[in-house]
Amino acid sequence: MIPTNTNKSQIDRARECLIRELDDGLRHGFFDLAVTCETVNGKKRRLTIKAGKNHRFTIPEEEIE
Repeated sequence: MIPTNTNKSQIDRARECLIRELDDGLRHGFFDLAVTCETVNGKKRRLTIKAGKNHRFTIPEEEIE
């Protein structure tokens, strides 16, 4: 298991999760991967990565480039 760094931004954690799920799926050979995004609480983004299990990240406006 990859250790998580709590000092990382939410967007960095989401990117790492997406890459990890993609890599795991490719190693397995068959997988479904879905990514959805919605605006919540003003200008924050709720990103959900679905790949067998769900990972949810709330990304503040200032982290969005």
